[in-house]
Amino acid sequence: MPDPGALAALHAACFTTPRPWSASEIAALLASPHVFVIRESAGFLIGRALAGEAELLTLAVDPAQRRQGMGARLMDGFLAQGRARGAETAFLEVAASNAAALSLYQQAGFGVAGRRKRYYAAPDGTFDDALILTRTL
Repeated sequence: MPDPGALAALHAACFTTPRPWSASEIAALLASPHVFVIRESAGFLIGRALAGEAELLTLAVDPAQRRQGMGARLMDGFLAQGRARGAETAFLEVAASNAAALSLYQQAGFGVAGRRKRYYAAPDGTFDDALILTRTL
């Protein structure tokens, strides 16, 4: 099992909005039999597959290691793991302002299925919408 503390430290280096997850939150997720982790040297993805759906819960790549294909490899692993676990569709949510993540997800075949207005609260008191993205597997 991956070290929840190490995953939380990397998550904190990657996120302010939505807020980073704590080691205890990650450990609780990892305790679920439906949750899986895909690791790279400087990144990870946590997903869940259940009832024919694969949900990407989070994807984090060290900011110093971005734009080198790691996110795409993690996404490929997520899609493969979802199919291997019997999922027919995949979905995720992402901050509408996160252009880099949106580009990655669109390149992986995801499309916008919905929007949650003012879903994420930023530390400075502003809000961002969440986009719901889906694709078939």
